[in-house]
Amino acid sequence: MKLPRVYQSEAIVIRRIKLGEADRILTLYTPNFGKIRAVAKGSRRTTSKLGGHVELLTYSQLMIARGRNLDIITQAQTIENFLSLKENLNKLSYGLYISELVDSFTPDYAEDNRLFKLLLDTLQQLSQDKDADCILRYFELRLLDYAGYRPQLRQCANCGASLQPVTNKFSARHGGILCQHCSYQEPAARSLSLNALKVLRLWQNCDYPVAFRVKVNPQLASELEKVIREYIKHLLEKQLKSTEWLDKLKYEACRYV
Repeated sequence: MKLPRVYQSEAIVIRRIKLGEADRILTLYTPNFGKIRAVAKGSRRTTSKLGGHVELLTYSQLMIARGRNLDIITQAQTIENFLSLKENLNKLSYGLYISELVDSFTPDYAEDNRLFKLLLDTLQQLSQDKDADCILRYFELRLLDYAGYRPQLRQCANCGASLQPVTNKFSARHGGILCQHCSYQEPAARSLSLNALKVLRLWQNCDYPVAFRVKVNPQLASELEKVIREYIKHLLEKQLKSTEWLDKLKYEACRYV
């Protein structure tokens, strides 16, 4: 994408790394340019005018100048800082997880306004006291859809046959549900209950208000998490770093229940 020498954009900071003694390289997700990288010069100094406006998981309006290797952020103004999310360790871990997902599934400069709106909406939902499992699974399904990896949940992903209303199996390799006949040929496929399949089908085609109407018990939540995480791991050919933190926090919480 050909960008002007100086341009403005809304952006959500999804990643940042240190550069030199005082700078940072930011990975930004924007509504009109997709994922871009830019340098926030001096942002690590306490006196920086940029500092608080380019924190991780901050939604800001930016002025950006084209650079030879990396673009440079010249001005920044916070639109929403999601403080309630950042001040809660569990919510912060969820925010970092969805940010890593966006970074992992998107190429640079590939505009997708739908994904930007989904990311922003999800950060806003996570900032509230709502069902985090529901939010994360819904986000994962919609992200997979936008990235071109929508799982096949309506018919057999291998032979195309209609699915029977029983416990079937999900194959990460085939990208969807297998009928009972095909599942025998795929030992690595994971069993998926009829209730779990119904929930996934609903979340694949609804908005957040409708998704929140579903009551998911801990057993069903665990089943949904495992099957979608396995699919994501297969697609990326790696385990996301943020999932280790999520698992650690969940383990610590269970220890004190």
